This record gives sequence, C-alpha cells and structure tokens, in this order.
Amino acid sequence: MQWPSVKIGDVVHQERDPVGSFDGDGLPVLGVTNTEGVTNTGVEASDDKSKYFRLRPGRFVYNPYRINVGSIGLSSSTQNGICSPAYVVFAPTKRIDAAFLRFFLKSARGNQLINFHGNRGSVRSALRFDDLAEMEIPLPPLVEQRLVTARIEEVASQIYEVRTLRHQAAKEADVLVAAEMHKVFHFNEAQTTVGDFAKVQGGFAFASGSYDENGSHQVVRIGNVRDGFLDLSRAPVRWDPSGDTRVLRYELKPDDLVISMTGTREKRDYGFIAKVPENSRLLLNQRVGRFNVHREVDRNYLFHFLRSPFFRDRLFPSATGTANQANIGNGDIEQIKFAPPPLAEQRRIVAELDALQAEVDALKRLQAETAAELDALLPAILDRAFKGEL
Repeated sequence: MQWPSVKIGDVVHQERDPVGSFDGDGLPVLGVTNTEGVTNTGVEASDDKSKYFRLRPGRFVYNPYRINVGSIGLSSSTQNGICSPAYVVFAPTKRIDAAFLRFFLKSARGNQLINFHGNRGSVRSALRFDDLAEMEIPLPPLVEQRLVTARIEEVASQIYEVRTLRHQAAKEADVLVAAEMHKVFHFNEAQTTVGDFAKVQGGFAFASGSYDENGSHQVVRIGNVRDGFLDLSRAPVRWDPSGDTRVLRYELKPDDLVISMTGTREKRDYGFIAKVPENSRLLLNQRVGRFNVHREVDRNYLFHFLRSPFFRDRLFPSATGTANQANIGNGDIEQIKFAPPPLAEQRRIVAELDALQAEVDALKRLQAETAAELDALLPAILDRAFKGEL
C-alpha cells in the first residue's frame, strides 16, 4: 500500500522554552545518545541554566551536529527536565504517533534524509529544525500508524530477547571454563612458584620515533596482547633487527608465551596472556614480558594456568602505579605459587581444557554470526514498515 507523504513540519512543532531560572528550577539536565536516547548524562556546560530549554515528557530532542549518527531521542512519560540550548526540541501533533515518527527517523530512509537535508549549504554538517521540517514522511491514518508501531516493537522485543539469551549463553560458557580452571589450578599450599619453572624476560625499549615501516619484524606492544591471542592488526609498527645485536635477543619464537604488564587499573586490561603464532616475525617491546621456560613444564599447561582465575586473582593485587595506571613487574609474576604435576598429567589436563575451550569458541563464533543477522533484521523491518509492507 502506498501511503501519502507529508512534510514533518506539518505534523510537529518546535519548542524553544527557556527555563528562565539560574538553577534550572532544579530540574535534571538531560542529553541524548545514539544508543540510550534521552538520558540523564550529568553533563552541565554552565552553572547558569536560565537559557536551557525545557524538555517535557513525550518530546523529541537531538543534537544538530550528531543526529546523523543517530543521536535523537524521545523523552518518556516520566522524563521531565532541561537540555542544552544548542539542542533542537520538538513535539508531535495529534496527527502522528510519536513512536511511529521515532522509528522513521531511526530507519535507513530517515537517516538518508537527515544526511541529505543536514549537509546542504553548511560548512559543518548540521540538521536545523527548519531542515527537519522539510523532510517527508509516509503517513497512514493514526490507527494504522499505531498498528505498525506495535508490530515493530514486537519484533524489536524478540530481537532483544534472542540477543540477550545468546549473550547469557556465552557468559555461562566462560563461567564454565573458569570453574574447570579453578578445579585444576589451586596451588595455595605449593612450595614452588612460577619463577621456579619460568623466568619473565622484559622487552626492549624501542625508540618510537625510529620505527621502520619497511622493517622485517613487527614490534609486539601491550595493545597487541589480548586475552588469549595476539592482535597484530592493532597499530602495527615495524623494526629491522638486522645486525642489531641489542635487539636480536628479543626476537619471539612460535609458541612463546607473552604477557602485557601495563594497563588501566579499573578495566583490568593488563596481565593478558597470548601465544606467539607460527610463521610470525616479531620482536618484544618493553612492558610486554616473555616466559622463558627452564624446567620441565608443558607450554600449553602453563598457558592455561596463566589465564586461570587462580593466577589472575594473585596478579592484580600486586600491581603498582597510579590510581589509573597499573604496572606489574617480573618478580610479581614469578612469586605466584605454581606446582605442575608430571608431564603426562599436564598434557591430559591440556587436552580436556582445549576441548572445552573449542566448544566455547564455536559457540562464540555462532553468536557473532547470528549477531550480524540480528543487527540487520530490525533495519529490514523498518524499511518494510515505511513502505507499507508490514
């Protein structure tokens, strides 16, 4: 069915209502994001809020400079506050269902129109209210608008439920792996430590201004060491160690185990363990450590141990540094209790943990594949909806 189109300016009206008082009548300052819509951001550009606009329940609000990335929201029936005078506030008339308009503005067609009307005759891309008012929207009767909205919300709810269930399944799988590691790795009573089996070698202090983009080796920095793997695509830099005896001892070998030794304390994005892949030419940078094994221990067993809750729970409290940055030293790692069983038992444990991890990785790959399909589903539904095909 082909619906008649109207200009948005015919079904909404702008509201520019300064609150008038210095303290903004004590109302919360509301903002808008592309993920959360209208929210209490806590960001106040000025103590004097007299020029801030009133933002009543059931109003649209957007940042003219960020609406092209989806920063537009509809205040709920309980949200009553003020917003920056740089924002645009408008209210729907009785001719249009507010949720119907919100879905249209979030649709591919709506975003296309936002970018078209917001990029005309401006040095910086911005969508003023007058530009918005010129955009056209297909408008069925109000009853049909509400039916379309209900259908979209039903599909969106189902997508959210499926995404939530898949996310929970992945988290539960990680918990299962951690529980298995907890059963295997518990060395509180051990008389030996990591340092009795492997010494931690720090990396070379490469001069950042001297990287060679044509160098034969990539330098492994802390940002490359992720949880369980090396991500060599992150800000790659290169070096040529040819003839440089200072650097050659920092060349990594396949199956070497490395650890990131600096990170953000709050995020705990340090102490990550990775294994060096085959056919790689890599050099060890400072603040990345390598485990030089000097007693009989299976590297894969050590790899699992270093990723275990037992190891990490003892590593994090030992970190020094500032309130934000955390640093761990070679000695912090080497003093952690560690008493591996005989090699045959180590390898049996590795086989079980590898099999379990393979199942978890397969689940996460499936989740990633279906997540992309789910992400594409709602835009497809919106596209059909505003063509009158729902």
